[in-house]
Amino acid sequence: MTDPDEVIQDEVSENGTKEPSRSTENLEIDEILREKDQFRTLAQRSQADLVNYRRRASEEKEEVRREANSRLLLNILSIVDSIEKAVELVPKDEVSQGWYEGLELVLRNAHKILESEGVTKIEAVGHHFEPIEFEAVLHEETLDVEEGQILSVLREGYKHRNRVLRAAQVTVAKKPQEPENMDKESTEEGD
Repeated sequence: MTDPDEVIQDEVSENGTKEPSRSTENLEIDEILREKDQFRTLAQRSQADLVNYRRRASEEKEEVRREANSRLLLNILSIVDSIEKAVELVPKDEVSQGWYEGLELVLRNAHKILESEGVTKIEAVGHHFEPIEFEAVLHEETLDVEEGQILSVLREGYKHRNRVLRAAQVTVAKKPQEPENMDKESTEEGD
């Protein structure tokens, strides 16, 4: 026996031609609606992919720009370091006053440019050593301050919009080591 729902019967119209039955039309409509839903889903996915692509491209473009700015700022910082050393080492009484003032003016202008670009010095002396912001170049034994505290700056460090552009090179305090000979002498005296 056959199920009456499975049998597709053609209806005969008044002029004698066969027309598909209602169940055939319903199947075709259902198929068209399924295809429509598939196309809608495909369009939505494609649209989401395009939005994600644009966002990623924008983020990558911003990262490339940020990296290029960082490289340029690092080059400017090396020039600033050289001018600072010149100002520090040149004896004021051995060069003309105008030359020395010109050098200081160049240095102030360079600092203003860096500041306008969001570059700030990393405060170091007296702070606790943080490896993200500081590079320990020397360790100095002392009892005057807590171990790990920064004693002096050898090369300034800078941040660009709260990201470390260049770590400061610093001298870090360290507890003095007790000599082994003193331990031996103190144990010998106690015997």
